[in-house]
Amino acid sequence: MLTAINEKLDRIEKKLDGKVPNRFLDISAVSKLTSLHPSSLYRAVAKGELKCSKKVGKLLFQEDAVRKWLNG
Repeated sequence: MLTAINEKLDRIEKKLDGKVPNRFLDISAVSKLTSLHPSSLYRAVAKGELKCSKKVGKLLFQEDAVRKWLNG
């Protein structure tokens, strides 16, 4: 039982530290993260420069991919 609690606490700690891989962000969160207007982000998506998922009816971006795009 203590092992299960420790595992849950580790997952919570990683989430709080922002170390959870593949966190998805919507367009407004990416706009805040990058300080770019949403229209600039839509253009980057249309040009194929910024990858996103459109499966749920809206654009979702992996945080890691956004950070790589910013640094690339």
